[in-house]
Amino acid sequence: MLANDWISATYNENPSRIIRVGTRKSQLARTQTGTVVDMLKERYPNTQLEIVAMTTTGDKILDTALSKIGEKSLFTKELETALEKNEVDLVVHSLKDLPTTLPPGFTIGAICKREIPFDAVVLHPNHIGKSLGTLAEKSVVGTSSLRRAAQLRRRFPHLEFKDIRGNLNTRLKKLDEKGDYSAIVLAAAGLRRMGWESRISQILDPEDCMYAVGQGALGVEVRMNDSAVLDMISTLNDAETVLRCIAERSFMKHLEGGCSVPVAVHSAINENQLYLTGAVYSLDGSDILKDTMQTSISTQPQDEDRRDDDLQHVGITAKRIPHHSQAAAEKLGMNLANLLLSKGAKEILTVARQLNDAR
Repeated sequence: MLANDWISATYNENPSRIIRVGTRKSQLARTQTGTVVDMLKERYPNTQLEIVAMTTTGDKILDTALSKIGEKSLFTKELETALEKNEVDLVVHSLKDLPTTLPPGFTIGAICKREIPFDAVVLHPNHIGKSLGTLAEKSVVGTSSLRRAAQLRRRFPHLEFKDIRGNLNTRLKKLDEKGDYSAIVLAAAGLRRMGWESRISQILDPEDCMYAVGQGALGVEVRMNDSAVLDMISTLNDAETVLRCIAERSFMKHLEGGCSVPVAVHSAINENQLYLTGAVYSLDGSDILKDTMQTSISTQPQDEDRRDDDLQHVGITAKRIPHHSQAAAEKLGMNLANLLLSKGAKEILTVARQLNDAR
């Protein structure tokens, strides 16, 4: 059976069922969700899809740094509650917001093709034409991420870094209308999805700032027992993105990292080799452990892969993606985490957590 025939056989459209799609209320979240809904409509034109927007804890608490709140599901909890109560049938997330361990009964059933995962510098209008390296001594750069701040302090010690909260629109407004920041650092993917590429002054390459686990990818979370929806969204899976994100999430999970510690990654696939670079940092960026490992993978599903279509890897159920490759990606992340732990990563992360809690 050809792959497309198999996909068609697994999901039969039911015009009488309305598929409710949960999302955060922010403009970026609505835009990202709209993109996923459009892809589903293209594949299943007879299926009715309805967007249900809601506010999450992370959207409500805007006066505290993300790393200080102490809640792992800041941008997902309310959405998962609605999923549990059957108020929505699937939820679209920025994958980097999803913890590596999901609540029982839930799974990430699809990961769409990744937008560029790198971070971007947005300069205050007074500094257009400059870069982080050419900003004046003691210039203030806004970021809500300990990961970004740790790496950029190390790379650009002449700058000062200050927390900035709010959705994408809010942070850009704070930059433009207040004199507090010379620049802010944001995920390039969000700016591109919003059509605001003109605001990007500089893309940070991995030598300057490696990215967050799952950054740039959209994940679709569903109930594990809703086989119809799980089959439907499986057509959204992008094989390379899935395998890279499994490796990244496995690395984070085995480090027991999160937003309260600086953990960064960079992954790539080249000629059936999956490469993963991972690093942990002290809060000030002075201590770093970083290494790279690789493994062989394939992105073409075999008949035997379909027999194990319900297997999970770090919370992901990726139908149509070779399961031996998913297992290899998960093992790669675990092995890299163990390598860094053997070199002292746990001690660096423990101190980072303690210092962050004391701030």
